[in-house]
Parts: sequence; structure tokens; C-alpha cells
Amino acid sequence: MQISGRRGLEAGPAERYVSWKSLLNSPRLPRLPNFRSLQLDSLIQAVCEAAPGSPGVQQSVGGDSLVRYVRSEKASYGFNRSTNVVFQAHHVSRSKRGQVVGTRGGFRGCTIWLTGLSGAGKTTISFALEEFLVSHAIPCYSLDGDNIRHGLNKNLGFSAVDREENIRRIAEVAKLFADAGLVCVTSFISPFGKDRDEARKIHASAGLPFFEVFIHASLEVCESRDVKGLYKKARAGEIKGFTGIDSEYECPEAPDLVLKTGELSVNECLQQVLELLKEQLDLQWVQVLSEGWASPLKGFMREREFLQVIHFGNLLDGGTINLSVPIVLPVSTETKQELDGCAAVALEYQGSRVAILRNPEFYQHRKEERCARQWGTTCAQHPYIKMVMEGGDWLVGGDLEVLERIKWNDGLDQYRLTPQELKQKFKDMKADAVFAFQLRNPVHNGHALLMQDTKRRLLKRGYKNPVLLLHPLGGWTKDDDVPLDWRMKQHAAVLEEGILDPASTIVAIFPSPMMYGGPTEVQWHCRARMVAGANFYIVGRDPAGIPHPETKQDLYEPTHGGKVLTMAPGLTSVEIIPFRVAAYNKTKKAMDFFDPQRHAEFEFISGTKMRSLARSGDNPPDGFMAPKAWKVLVEYYTSLQKDS
Repeated sequence: MQISGRRGLEAGPAERYVSWKSLLNSPRLPRLPNFRSLQLDSLIQAVCEAAPGSPGVQQSVGGDSLVRYVRSEKASYGFNRSTNVVFQAHHVSRSKRGQVVGTRGGFRGCTIWLTGLSGAGKTTISFALEEFLVSHAIPCYSLDGDNIRHGLNKNLGFSAVDREENIRRIAEVAKLFADAGLVCVTSFISPFGKDRDEARKIHASAGLPFFEVFIHASLEVCESRDVKGLYKKARAGEIKGFTGIDSEYECPEAPDLVLKTGELSVNECLQQVLELLKEQLDLQWVQVLSEGWASPLKGFMREREFLQVIHFGNLLDGGTINLSVPIVLPVSTETKQELDGCAAVALEYQGSRVAILRNPEFYQHRKEERCARQWGTTCAQHPYIKMVMEGGDWLVGGDLEVLERIKWNDGLDQYRLTPQELKQKFKDMKADAVFAFQLRNPVHNGHALLMQDTKRRLLKRGYKNPVLLLHPLGGWTKDDDVPLDWRMKQHAAVLEEGILDPASTIVAIFPSPMMYGGPTEVQWHCRARMVAGANFYIVGRDPAGIPHPETKQDLYEPTHGGKVLTMAPGLTSVEIIPFRVAAYNKTKKAMDFFDPQRHAEFEFISGTKMRSLARSGDNPPDGFMAPKAWKVLVEYYTSLQKDS
């Protein structure tokens, strides 16, 4: 019979050579139901005791070859691979799971695979990353090499075969964690390139992001750390096959990131990993999608979704869901040619990776048709249409995976609350009604009058604790609009002066860009607030409107936005509260609801007049705007004059 023994062992003349198959099938070997769970030494002992007697048999019994045989499909003691099992698909999609895993919404499942010598800093970085992500409400779990060998892999040693199986098991577990929506950080020496490549393939086959991070520190640095005393034991010959001493470590050839822990601090390493996981308008839409404002949309629209939206104003797959504006990613012909056929596309902002677009689909950007349907005009001077016409000739859609919460680092990120975070705030405040007010302009007392009146009406209807969501639009706006940071200062002054009740008001930023799309866009504004938990929405005159760039007349009929909202399909869980027209009452010296019977008492102060007064440093009529809030506007327009 042919021997299958321990590597490097030469058989002596007195040894009898037997095959593993004959040994394992020997009637003298107990048929153990938990045969697989036996420690390797116990398994070898059982085999040797069962073998026809020769003292040489035990010497010829080797660990690696036995393990290989036991794991093959030929073994007869519970090791045969099942042929009657079928993979069962989950009923819950990743997108749906991403809405409830963690508190930020959005699917972020991925694996960050840290590899390097013992003592390089894998565990330190892994636990620091886990702590950071969890503290920012992003679900994360760290799989540590030592910890795993105390449980799942405690029956594995450090032979080449056992190391291979160790990594295979971890890769499969990490894949499950990532599929559940967690950021899974693994910290394993994983010395062999083929094993790490296999781990990547396991994730790729499941359509999950996998990032190989090489924790690079010289052997000298690792030995100088030697917290566990392992290098000392390996040098003394007490540990055989120790990676870096008498077993090779194969450095990654093309890792996603290299962290030189001998040169960088833990925090510097952490920031580089976060950057691994992170242009302005497109990034705003990435934020909108990742935070769930366009739920159940999973990413930038593919052509089927795009056609549904521009023709029907709804997503139709899986039910009729109101979504009136296309959320698309334009690209150039050159980019399309370069990336067409790729399974995934990385999206970067200012040199940093922000997201991954999976299974991308490229299709023609029919700009004129899109503009005609979305805005009802193709006027090239319209500010957003101008950007569309100057943008790429192709659109790319696909499933979007954002690995790190998008931040603008402008001092306002604390106001950028996701729909789920807003819902939690409403719950914490014990709100029994939430009424939302969308705005892109400074708040004057006419706006405040509408919000105050809405609260009064809700209380009259029996609500005990109605809460106002003051929700300024925080994405792109045209050049002559007041910038977001100044608007936020102005809103804070309105609350400080008590024009609005701070105790029953939440101020947050809605991340969407402004499209100036009239009744079509106002449906988007309303449904996004509905997703965030609002059940009342205040709509005013000419919402999302703009003067025609050429005729200077209203591009949209001013009352149509409110009328359309009351009829729009899919907005049934939110009640529309129409604006009552407010104007300055010269008799009361305050903003008041306009009465046509007393029109001589009222003055309509246009935005143009308001800006003119602010530029000149003059005050508006008493009662038009809170004094501190007006002061903020004057400071803004004064700053423009200084800059010019």
C-alpha cells in the first residue's frame, strides 16, 4: 500500500505503510458521530490504535495529510459533502436590512481585511476602527485572530493546511457579517496570498465589498513590540512554524491600502482607513441616497427606473411609490468607455473614495427630453438645466454602497440628521404630530405666522404636542440665494428671539440640491419629509418656483404646487396644509394674513426689496423680521460688498 504520511518524514525499514482510507475505514476504529470535532492528536491516536500492529505506523501518521483526507469527499465518518442541500435566498433585501441595522440607515456591509505580521498592529487598528464606527452609529464588528481560535477555530493548528482552513472559515463568517449590513473588520496574520485572494473571491461572489489592508511593520519593529512574547519563544525554538521567523509571510502585491504602523500613529492609521471607505452635486445625491431620503431607491437610477420617474412620476417595481424627480449620475463618453463592463465603479470626491456603484448600467442621457419632462422647459438659462446641458452625455445607474457617513466639515454636520434620526427625535420629544416647513430662504415673520398658525390649528384638532420640523434645503442652490451657513445663523436668531418656540422645534438640514422644478419638485420635497416621519406638510405660493429666465414671469402657476400635492399619488400618509397668503399689515405693524377686502392696509415686501434693504443696511418695517435675524442678513450682504 502507498504511504500518505507527515511531510518530511522518511519511512524506515521496520515501518508498515497504510493508506488513510484503510485506517479510517478500519472496523477497529470507533464510529464516532462527532468525529470531525476531535482534536488532531486524538484523531491520530484513534487511527493508530485501530491500525494493524506495527510501531512504525504511528510514526508514519502525519497531521497535514490526515486533515487533507478527512476534509476530502472520500472520508466515510461524517465527512462526505452533502449533495442534497440548496442555498436559500433571504426574503429581506440588503436595502431593506440597511434601513433598520444601526441608526443611520443605508446598507454599508463590507469586510476590511487587516493582514500583517504578529505585532504589526492589526488588533489595535481593528478595535480602534470598530470603536470609531460604532460611536458614529455605523454597525461594525471586529473578528480577531486570537479570539476566533478560542471558539470557531479552536480545533485548528498552525500547519499550512490548518492556516488555509482558518482563513476560509473567517472569510465565510465575515461575508455573513457584511451581508447582514455590518462593517466587518478582520485582524489575522493570513500569511499566504492565495488564501487572501480566496477570501476576496468569496466576497466578490456575494457582491460584497472587500478591502485588503496591509498592516506593514518591519520584523524588527514587530519583535521589539512582542507583547505576547511569541517572537522570543520562536527564536528559542519553542514555537515551530512561526510566521516571520521560520515560516514565510507573503506580502500583499496590490492591497487596497498600506498602513506603515512603524511610522504612523493609531489615529493616523484610522483616518487613512476611513478615507478608504469615503464632486459636490453628485456627492449631495450620494448623501440623499445613502441616508434613505429616496427609499426604496438603492442607488442612482438605472434606465428602467429613470423612465418610470420621468414618464409616471413613480417607481413602479414593487408597488407605486411617488418619486417625481430623477436621481441620476451623469458621466462623460470617455468615462463610459473606460468603465463599461466593470462589475463595480468607485466614486471619489476630492481624491477620496466615497462609495461603490455595483453592477453599473450605462445609458444615454437624453438631456432635452429629460428637461422638457422634468421642468416643462428647455431654457438653457435655467440654473439647473444649465448644469444638465453641460453635464455628461451618459447616465450610469447601479446599487450604491456608501461606507462612511458623508460629512461636509463645515460646522453644520450636527444638523444633517437622517430620516431615522429625525424619527427618533420626534419619539424622544413625544410628538403626536409633526409638521414640516421646507425653505431655501431666510425666515421672515410671515413664514413664522404660517408655522404658528399651523400649530394652533393642530392643537385645536386635539393634538397635544405638535412639533415643527424647520427643514432648510442644504444642497446646491443658485448663486444669488443666501448660502446655507448664513441661513442657519438667521434661523438660530429667529428661535433665539422666540418668534418660533425652540422647545417644540427641530432645526435640521435636508441634503438635497435645489432643482427649481416647481410642482414636480415639490412632490419630492414632500415625500422626503414623509419618509422622515412628518405627517403634515406646509406648502406655500409657487413652491420650488423661479421666474422664467427670459420672460421674468412665473415659470410655474403659483397655486399649482399646492394643488398638485393634494392629488399626488403615494403621498397619502401626509396631510397638505396650504399656505395662507401673508403680507405686511401697515396698521398692525406686523405680518398678517392678507384680506382682499382691506388690501390698502397691506404691503407685499418682495424678496428683491428685502435684499435691497439688507444691502444698504436699512431696516425693514417693524414686525417684518426679528431684529437679530435681520442683523444676520445685513452682515451677509455687507460681507459680499467687502469681498467685491
